[in-house]
Amino acid sequence: MVSIRIVVCLFVRGENIMSSIASIFLSILILIIVLGFLSSALRIVKEYERAVIFRLGRLIGAKGPGLFFRIPVVDVFRVVDLRVVSFDVPKQRIITKDNVTVDVDAVVYYRVFDPIKAVVAVENYIYATNLLSQTTLRDVIGQVELDDLLSKREELGKRLTEIIDAATDPWGIKVVQVAIKDVSLPIEMQRAIAKQAEAERERRSRIIMAEGEYQAAAKMAEAAKLYQVNPMAMRLRELQTYTEIAREKNMIVVTGMGQTGGDLATLLGIVKGEKEVAKKTQSG
Repeated sequence: MVSIRIVVCLFVRGENIMSSIASIFLSILILIIVLGFLSSALRIVKEYERAVIFRLGRLIGAKGPGLFFRIPVVDVFRVVDLRVVSFDVPKQRIITKDNVTVDVDAVVYYRVFDPIKAVVAVENYIYATNLLSQTTLRDVIGQVELDDLLSKREELGKRLTEIIDAATDPWGIKVVQVAIKDVSLPIEMQRAIAKQAEAERERRSRIIMAEGEYQAAAKMAEAAKLYQVNPMAMRLRELQTYTEIAREKNMIVVTGMGQTGGDLATLLGIVKGEKEVAKKTQSG
């Protein structure tokens, strides 16, 4: 009887231990499931991000920034970046209005101002904006001439910005700026432009020289009128010219036989006679 009681007690204790182990295991399992549920239900988005949530396929709204809750499996979300994004428009070969082939590339800066529209209204807003920028660049550049393309890049950039921004506004995209980076011309066109620039510079130099001669002729005509009124001024001008010429010792000045030249010859003769008289006086 004693042995039977011992066996019964051991059996009861074993059942209690098994039940305790089962309860502990069940508690751990429940804790793991709860932690997994919370880890998949709680999400964090950064300050510059928004999470667009769909519940069973229906749009719920945009959450963030910070911590938000979603129902696992039932809720699906997509994170959208609100910062300004830039991308290069691949080089496009375009024919301008004056039938010149050029290679043009640009850079586009944009940002998402409505994350719900960016997710719902268009499948891939990044890819769509890129393709739209390429098409708009070809259309706008094809409507201008080469000279305008080279000299009015800022105006063309503003025009491109307005057109692309108006087209992407329903997508929740704000185009900040479109800048034309480079315009590549064929070698023949570069040589032609260089010749044109050289001819333009030569034309300007000839115009400047002609204007200088015109002004000099006008001043000389005014001086001639003044000399005609006052002949002594002409005489003083002539003497000043001789003085300037006399600085060159290897030059011979030949004067005319007019009134001015005769006066100068008489003056030189008097000076020479005085020198001869002085020599005779010294020798005597």
